[in-house]
Amino acid sequence: QVQLAESGGGLVQAGGSLRLACVASRRTQNRFTMGWFRQAPGKEREFVAALRWSGGTTYYADDVKGRFTLSKDNTKNAVYLQMNGLKPEDTGVYYCAADDRLIQSSIFSHIHWDYWGQGTQVTVSS
Repeated sequence: QVQLAESGGGLVQAGGSLRLACVASRRTQNRFTMGWFRQAPGKEREFVAALRWSGGTTYYADDVKGRFTLSKDNTKNAVYLQMNGLKPEDTGVYYCAADDRLIQSSIFSHIHWDYWGQGTQVTVSS
């Protein structure tokens, strides 16, 4: 089992920035991956960004590329999602996720991820 603890959500005006953090209780195999999904009211949970721990490869949803940056801290088993240029459509509950068996094609769908955090609310006002 892997426990995930998120922090950093809040209310921000359009154009502003927020930084989300997620700490994992442990890392597992070489295929260990951490990422973020978000869910707006009445919508499906959607992929935001992910990072392969071994090698550091990152993946981003098209609508956040150039605005969001995912980074990691090996000593803390933590990932950080720096969100700049926030838009009202970025509003939602952001969930941290982790998995240790994902193949690349499975990264982009929430149904394939095993471990989830509680979620943190991000609200962007216009």
